Amino acid sequence: MVEKLGVPAVGVMTTNFVSAADLMARVLGADGYRYVAIEHPISSANDAALDAEAKRTVEEALSILAG
Repeated sequence: MVEKLGVPAVGVMTTNFVSAADLMARVLGADGYRYVAIEHPISSANDAALDAEAKRTVEEALSILAG
């Protein structure tokens, strides 16, 4: 995780990978690691849905970074 190097970062994954992300965080000693989960599958979303999801993702990521 780049955060250990002092680089602010936020993980983003689809909802199908949330349990894997939680497990990986626990294994790496970062239990409770915060990230943004987007709806799965994202590949079938239209432009309007992608735009809305991108805006929500950025807002949530900024909230995580702000602590």
